[in-house]
Parts: sequence; C-alpha cells; structure tokens
Amino acid sequence: MKLLYQTHSPAARKVLVLAYEVGVAERIEVVHHETSPTRRNDEVFAENPLGQVPVLLRPGLPSIFDSDVICAYLDTLHDGRRLIPPEGEARWQALRIQAIAQGLTNAGGAIRWETVRRPEQLRYPALRDGYIEKLTASYDWLDRELDVASPIHIGHIALATALSWLEFRQLPTFREKRARLSAWFDAFKLRPSMRATPMSGETYD
Repeated sequence: MKLLYQTHSPAARKVLVLAYEVGVAERIEVVHHETSPTRRNDEVFAENPLGQVPVLLRPGLPSIFDSDVICAYLDTLHDGRRLIPPEGEARWQALRIQAIAQGLTNAGGAIRWETVRRPEQLRYPALRDGYIEKLTASYDWLDRELDVASPIHIGHIALATALSWLEFRQLPTFREKRARLSAWFDAFKLRPSMRATPMSGETYD
C-alpha cells in the first residue's frame, strides 16, 4: 500500500500512528505531498476529488481517503485488539474523543487562516476569537472527561496528534491550568508510534 502523506498534517499523522500501533506500518510506503486549498496538487486530486491528504492507495482496489476511513480500514488488517471498539459504550467514548480532536484541528486551522495565512487586510479578528473559544472550551472538557486510564483507542491517537500539531504551530496552548490533560499528552507522545512520526515542514499556499 502507499500512503499519500504530509509531514505537517495531523490527519495524515493520525493514520500513520495507528498503522504503527496495530503493526501494519511496514506494509505502507509513505509519500509526502504538499496540498493547500490555494495550491493544486494534481497527483492527489487524481486519487481524491477533495485534493487533500491522507489518501491510501491499495493495489488493485480503489483509493481510500479521509483519515477516519483509512484508520477504520487499517484497523481490519491485524489480529490484535481493535483500536476502534466495535460495540458498546467504549465505541462511543472513543469516537467522541476523536470528534473533539478533529474539532481542535479544524479550529486551529481556522485560527491560522485568520492570523498568518490569509492576507492581513482580509483577516477577521472576531472569527479568530470565536475559534480560540472553541479551543479553550474543548481543552477544559478534555481535562475533565478524557479517559486517561482506558486502553489506547482511536480517540487517543486522534487527540495526541491534534495536540502535537497545535503545539507545533504555536496555537493557543492547552497546558495552562490543565495538568491532567498535559500529563496524559506528555506520556502519550513518548510512545514509539509518535516518535516514529515527527511533524515537520511549512504550509505553502
């Protein structure tokens, strides 16, 4: 298999971290691709009409895109415990943490557009502040609600890669007054899967 990837995409990193966690990373060739809404990448568009990574190319089969779908697929390729719980309350807990993680990266991306990516004269401070509020409310919720003692699941992976990206991009921090969340993240980022997938690079619009 081949994974169209981006070294500074939290969604792409989520896929690769899961691949390491379930033991299928050695079956995947990782190929970096730069993508942006303002900079077309024809190779990526040829496999995903949204023009964004990650995309998983499978020999003789259609490509799969969107990190959630790729993770769900990879989680079927091993014989160990599923990281997307198949049923019960554990499933919904994992998926709601994943949803919060996706919301964090969406909010962080919007903040970047209103602070560094959009031309200065077109930035909208009120919109930036609204997305910052989403970040801080989500941090507070996670500090209270995160299931830090449960076995690793897709929500943990999505959250760790999101928090890592937020720090990488120097976005509003989750660390102040959130010792429980910070301690969990500091432990999780030491996992071999996280160490094997460091973030790097800049966005080119």
